[in-house]
Amino acid sequence: MNRDEMLHHLTDAAAPWDVLIIGGGATGLGCAVDAAARGYRTLLVEQSDFAKGTSSRSTKLIHGGVRYLQQGNVGLVLDALRERGRLTQNAPHLVSPLPFIVPNYTWWEAPFYGVGLKLYDTLAGDLGLGPSKHLSREETLRLLPTLEPGGLRGGTIYYDGQFDDARLAIALAQTAADLGGVLLNYAPVTALLKHGGLVRGAVVRDAESGRELEVAARVVINATGVFTDAIRRMDEPEAVASIAPSQGVHLVLDKSFLPGATAIMVPRTDDGRVLFAIPWHDRALIGTTDTPVTEAQLEPRARPEEIEFLLTHAARYLTKDPKPADVLSVFAGLRPLPKLGELKDTASVPRDHSVLVSASGLVTISGGKWTTYRQMAEDAMNQAAQAGGLAERASVTAHMKLHGWRAREGGPRDWQDYGTDASALDTMAEQITGGMELLHPRLPYRAVEVIWAVRQEMARTVEDVLSRRTRALLLDARASAEAAPRVARLMAAELGRDAEWERGQVAAYRALAEGYVLA
Repeated sequence: MNRDEMLHHLTDAAAPWDVLIIGGGATGLGCAVDAAARGYRTLLVEQSDFAKGTSSRSTKLIHGGVRYLQQGNVGLVLDALRERGRLTQNAPHLVSPLPFIVPNYTWWEAPFYGVGLKLYDTLAGDLGLGPSKHLSREETLRLLPTLEPGGLRGGTIYYDGQFDDARLAIALAQTAADLGGVLLNYAPVTALLKHGGLVRGAVVRDAESGRELEVAARVVINATGVFTDAIRRMDEPEAVASIAPSQGVHLVLDKSFLPGATAIMVPRTDDGRVLFAIPWHDRALIGTTDTPVTEAQLEPRARPEEIEFLLTHAARYLTKDPKPADVLSVFAGLRPLPKLGELKDTASVPRDHSVLVSASGLVTISGGKWTTYRQMAEDAMNQAAQAGGLAERASVTAHMKLHGWRAREGGPRDWQDYGTDASALDTMAEQITGGMELLHPRLPYRAVEVIWAVRQEMARTVEDVLSRRTRALLLDARASAEAAPRVARLMAAELGRDAEWERGQVAAYRALAEGYVLA
């Protein structure tokens, strides 16, 4: 993917697009893949970078939602488990099974959670990732050596999926591009175009040049997550709010807090939330919170009470109590939950999705979660095809392999998340002086990945590279800030930028990274 080429395709288009998608997160990118796979002329525009918002700030799980069984939402769990299974088959280079243990500290927990997780297995059917079972105290501590042993009776093990959210987003963008779709980041929509009272396109601004373009389309899909209502009000200024954002915060710790390859799931904390401790990219990820917020932001910040909640509860279940100084990075994301009256407890709000078609034909898809992005996209495209009078074509994405598909393999220099692009990355590394040099001794990323991100993945800023093309910002915010000058130099050479651009990029990134570091 090359941004200059994508922009050329956009400006050179003579006929209206069949589908214009606003939003480059999980849902929008899923819609782009679905639309392009059906053979529709597809354009996606994103106000910032792909997956800049919620879609790069998840708990990194592709899961059915064990806690939704407790809420009695079996339908949501069934849908999610089906999509989880499909995604492990369609993108095994990005999604893999992860064992979880629910620790049992009271006599009733083993039978209670054991029955619930057996139901979870049954609902998954042939798409299950592994059978749940009861573990003895000794077996539990062998798999989780840093689990608090005091009062431990045993555990229940089950399996869900793990992934890298931002890397899956890029794979979806690449898949849509492979299918002929056009995608443009840093292209906010400033207005909707109407003809005869119907939405028939949008005004799109190229953020890099400032140029505004009128883009005609037969149907427009609003897939902007927590910003859904802002786009809806371009269509209907008096539209009632439909989204109630909820903030989820995660802490990233050194692997020593959770060695091994098994995660912890605490199904109910003091305030009814679920707590996860997950091994991810050779780190320990602790999350999450569920806090109602009143304003949608591209760069939300963790609140002191959320950080304290996670540190306190992690200390209850880990022998090594984490302190603020141990936190390598703290990040926050906003969930686009449906607005249900005056919300006080967003943890109990269902995560299912909805598709709304306005009187003027604007299609809005909202709600959901990463696991069900494909089904959400299919549902949105079914409605969009009707609203835009497009030729009726069935979705083909249920069993479609995503860009880079290959069986999951391990090993050093394997570039696992790049899938079949790994060989090209290896070749590029050999051609570039210092291509295999680490960007920072505390980070696993190499110089060649910066060049690849610019040439093949439409990275335009230092933040794009260090936050989403690699996950340096989340793995160690301080180290990523120290690596920023080198990344800026590499990018400037590729993009033809000057020293002033480099200085501005480094300053902007370091200011951003400060928000991911605990004082």
